[in-house]
Amino acid sequence: MSKILFPTSVVGSLPRPAFVLDLINGRPPLPPARYEREMQAAVRYAVAMQEHAGIDVITDGEWWRKSYIGVIAELAHGFELGTAPDGRPWTIVTGKLAPKNPGFIANEVKFLKTITTRQIKSTLPSPALLGERMWNAEKSKVAYPKLEDFVRTCVPILRRELELIRDAGAHIAQIDDPHLCLFVDPDVRSKYSDPDAAAAFAADMVNEVVSGVSGIKIAVHLCRRAGARVRGEHSHGGGYGPILPYLNRLNVHHLTMEFTAPQAGDMAVFKELRQDLEIGLGCVDVTPGTIDSAETIADRVRQALKFLAPERITLNPDCGFAPGSGAVVSIDEAYKKLCNEAEAARMLRAEFS
Repeated sequence: MSKILFPTSVVGSLPRPAFVLDLINGRPPLPPARYEREMQAAVRYAVAMQEHAGIDVITDGEWWRKSYIGVIAELAHGFELGTAPDGRPWTIVTGKLAPKNPGFIANEVKFLKTITTRQIKSTLPSPALLGERMWNAEKSKVAYPKLEDFVRTCVPILRRELELIRDAGAHIAQIDDPHLCLFVDPDVRSKYSDPDAAAAFAADMVNEVVSGVSGIKIAVHLCRRAGARVRGEHSHGGGYGPILPYLNRLNVHHLTMEFTAPQAGDMAVFKELRQDLEIGLGCVDVTPGTIDSAETIADRVRQALKFLAPERITLNPDCGFAPGSGAVVSIDEAYKKLCNEAEAARMLRAEFS
């Protein structure tokens, strides 16, 4: 990642100000050229904010996307688009997938390369996550009678986009897989006839996506549904122990793992991970209204250092800062959190260099 100790990163999404929410949701609809111009201006702001806060590895906040997983409908035909009761986009597979606009995500990277010299992270949804969220037993069964059939069909679509992201110049490609991470929760596991087989399938599908792709650092983000917690939904419990075998079989370089929530468990779990895996330590709480001090953030990293060498650790928030594409979250608050993250990294570098 970076030659400096304790590089700082964001996970993916940034809060969407009202202006950006209006742009994304076509309020009002704009001609394509004007939309492009205004969104580019917005993304320039998002990048400048991260740079000024002192973040080393940046994203565009995922502001070009209506949904972090719904972006698959930009890459492939076969989806029906709708809206959930809370206003979030909802996407269901109803037809056979066919390539639609390969390079949609890679184009985000191409624009970022024109406005920053810092390292760039680009994000992709995992195949199993798409299956969990987008396969419907009634609406999808004609095209894909089994969820697993749909998931496997997503793999080549995602692999091609990963290759294009690499070719566009991204330093890190992050595969977001909250589905795999849900298998830490006993309640979730109880709903599956064979939860270990389901977790293994999720990991195997990530490996299929990255198979044969070199020249870019590949990460997996293990989200514990921080966004759902913000919305007051079920808070998933359980330490990482049940999914460790599947994390160790992932053919990736880097894992981002949440550790600000008590239910994440003991950081001693790091001792059971492969030694070659870098850890993006979730050490900044993304809950609106909670701003961790730089010292609090640094203390979380010091706890991880009992089990990890400094060279293996990247600082990042637990999750993205936009809990659902329609959520209203203060970008000024997120900026303060990122400033404190960067200050914590400076403190740690002085302490451990």
